[in-house]
Amino acid sequence: MNKKLHTIYIASFFIVGISSTLLLVINGYQYYNTPLLTRFFNPQDILLKPSGFIGQGLGVLGSLMMILGVAIYMIRKRVRYFLHFGYLKNWLELHIFLCTLGPIFVLFHTAFKFGGLVAVSFWSMTAVVLSGIVGRFLYVQIPHTIQGQIIGMDELNAQNENLSHQLKEVYNLPTRIFEEIEQISSLKRHNSPKLKIGIAFLIKDFFGTKSVIHNLKHELALAEVPKSKRKSIAKIVKTKLIFSRRIGLLKTMQKFFRYWHVVHLPFAILMFVIMFIHIAVTVAFGYRWIF
Repeated sequence: MNKKLHTIYIASFFIVGISSTLLLVINGYQYYNTPLLTRFFNPQDILLKPSGFIGQGLGVLGSLMMILGVAIYMIRKRVRYFLHFGYLKNWLELHIFLCTLGPIFVLFHTAFKFGGLVAVSFWSMTAVVLSGIVGRFLYVQIPHTIQGQIIGMDELNAQNENLSHQLKEVYNLPTRIFEEIEQISSLKRHNSPKLKIGIAFLIKDFFGTKSVIHNLKHELALAEVPKSKRKSIAKIVKTKLIFSRRIGLLKTMQKFFRYWHVVHLPFAILMFVIMFIHIAVTVAFGYRWIF
């Protein structure tokens, strides 16, 4: 998938997700804002209540999206036959889309009324979504190949050295500026055996990169580096800073990612178990929707 097609792919997720949510909010705002005790008298109740045509439909659609989102990603990631069927990154993005919009549909299916066993499933679903956001952030901090495999340390160091070579030999970066960049992107600066220190540094360094790039551009201008080269140099330096940070914190991020699985997986299992119980009870009581 080339860059342009990938942009369209991601943009379509945002358009569908935002427009669907806005449509549900605009269409049902009056109903959802009505007190629970008087909703029965609202004309939209027959459609938007959990057992209504739209309400139940949202529950079915949202549940199917979550099941599909988890299933296709797990199959692509773990079944050998599908290892080269598209890039894992793209499947992860589809997984995130389905498992974000699906819970939103389920939320509207409940008509914002929670109670009993369903409440446990809902809050488990909320925990899964929130932990998924954290997991996505951690995932991108660990260097992967385009197929989704973790890159070895030797290859990471080779790529990092290649970036330094480009700055020094290809762009003829002034020695003083080059040495400053090497010092800022030093791997020793990122070594953090303690998990909480590594995470704190990651957050600080993540927001500090923009400041470094801004100062670099100013120094390049003072050093009379041609304007045509400044943008390319700044792009390489930014890549190097991010890359060196990810190399230095690789072990810390991998450790945190393992801890993240300990939290994310049990909530996901609990959510699906209660979801299937809820579906079985609903069908047993005769709520079949359009089936």
